[in-house]
Amino acid sequence: MYKLLKQEGLARRGEFHTPHGVIQAPFFMNVGTSAAIKGGISSLDLKDLKCQVELCNTYHLHVRPGDDVIYKMGGLHKFMNWDKPILTDSGGFQVFSLAKLRKIKEEGVYFSSHVDGKKIFMGPEESMQIQSHLASTIAMAFDECVENPAKYDYAKESVERTTRWLIRCKAEMERLNSLPETINKKQMLFGINQGATFDDLRIKHMQDIAKLDLDGYAVGGLAVGEPAEVMYHILDAVLPYAPVDKPRYLMGVGTPTNIIEGVYRGIDMFDCVMPSRNARHATVFTWQGITHLTNNCYTLDDKPIDEECDCPTCRNFSRSYIRHLFKSGETLAGRLAVQHNLYFYNTLMEKIRDALDNDCFEDFRNHYSPLLAQKRK
Repeated sequence: MYKLLKQEGLARRGEFHTPHGVIQAPFFMNVGTSAAIKGGISSLDLKDLKCQVELCNTYHLHVRPGDDVIYKMGGLHKFMNWDKPILTDSGGFQVFSLAKLRKIKEEGVYFSSHVDGKKIFMGPEESMQIQSHLASTIAMAFDECVENPAKYDYAKESVERTTRWLIRCKAEMERLNSLPETINKKQMLFGINQGATFDDLRIKHMQDIAKLDLDGYAVGGLAVGEPAEVMYHILDAVLPYAPVDKPRYLMGVGTPTNIIEGVYRGIDMFDCVMPSRNARHATVFTWQGITHLTNNCYTLDDKPIDEECDCPTCRNFSRSYIRHLFKSGETLAGRLAVQHNLYFYNTLMEKIRDALDNDCFEDFRNHYSPLLAQKRK
């Protein structure tokens, strides 16, 4: 259940009540693709990094170790020792990203494993069954994310198929949640809005899926190469048709500025591999902008990554030391940088919520939206 606490313009401050706890919204989900954050971050670390929700990848866990293994181990929460909410994606994005290996039909998608080439079939029912095995808090509906730019006729055909798949996902989720052997009988289902960059397809699709009264609604198929202004335009066009009393999730987004601009337009939920991926390559986010820790100017710099940050890394280590770790190829470098970036993202969401609580989000946006996009020396 989503409870809207207050609004400033279109920006929403809310609470999302789930079977695994209440989430303060807006929020960012830390991406643990294979039930772990890349960079050597454990579930125990995430609590110190202010993480509210972890996101895991249905396709990757199905391939390795196998959703049957996780089911036998008691579900993802027990498997990875995480007692807060978990969202699992549907595998639909992998259909998009593994485009050379797949064949889409009405019943579902046939494609080859990226690990061993094994043939895999996944349709709406299979995706729901895998996610039920994983016993995540929130399951995402199986959809198709079309390429960008997409041809209008194909995008229209894909959206209509995605709607049919969603109806099948809902029916299968209801069936699975009724079974005595199901671990999480209160698993929630989110639908995904598609339609490429065509306003009419996006609006019609949101109108259609809103009628299904799902637990939440995502906007998918963005942040796949289109300019940020196009993404913002799609949000402006489609969000007026999203249910007000359900959480809204912008999938795969993004930079700190993207997040601020998404909240400004009415988004409640975000996820992205960017903070952890960039950190492993020495790029970090700070309250003064973006910086690269291997820059020569940090050779003798005894200050923390960000003097305004109180993350475990900034409390204990200098820029000079972390630069040395990266230059030496030490794995600790990635861990320390990932800790900082995840803490930064979760603190950003905390500051956004505080700004909404105090009716000053507009001022926050005007100050930080351009600042956090700047490159810092």
